[in-house]
Amino acid sequence: MTTTLGELTGDYAFDPARTRIGFTARHTIGPVVRGRFERFEGGAHVDGDHPSRSSVTVTIQTGSVQTLNPQRDKALRGRFLALDDHPAITFTSTGVRQAGETGFRLTGDLTIRGVTRPVTVDVERIGVEHDPRDGARIRFRGGATIDRRDWGVHWAGAAGLVARKVALELDVTVIRRT
Repeated sequence: MTTTLGELTGDYAFDPARTRIGFTARHTIGPVVRGRFERFEGGAHVDGDHPSRSSVTVTIQTGSVQTLNPQRDKALRGRFLALDDHPAITFTSTGVRQAGETGFRLTGDLTIRGVTRPVTVDVERIGVEHDPRDGARIRFRGGATIDRRDWGVHWAGAAGLVARKVALELDVTVIRRT
């Protein structure tokens, strides 16, 4: 049975067990650095009949960054992300545009280290499940590439070692609120 976009209209919450918010960045003296955030919350309003009326918000706990390297994680939390002064990273959509049958372009405000800048995130709806207990679940995958320095994410001691471009990677599952 195929689910129409209109049938998906509703308010959704992130499913933390089925969601990964991560990033990759090139390192000049080693492999690509991959990381993720372990603690986040957010939601979406999906308007299947008028996707432009949909919206997304997410709050990521800066201190939950993990790269599986404790020394690097400490540097990311402190020198790069300034955890003590900026405990959260936020994204609030300002617009949603459908791009093809299952694709969407989310524009919004991304705040890192207290700096808010616009960003566009491309996502693809890759699955819909109906769970008798949870109701509708929608899975999206996508991302964006940002220049970390636009948000003040840098440290002079690492100049030239970490690429300016960071790829944000999203694999998000949302559950309809009842």
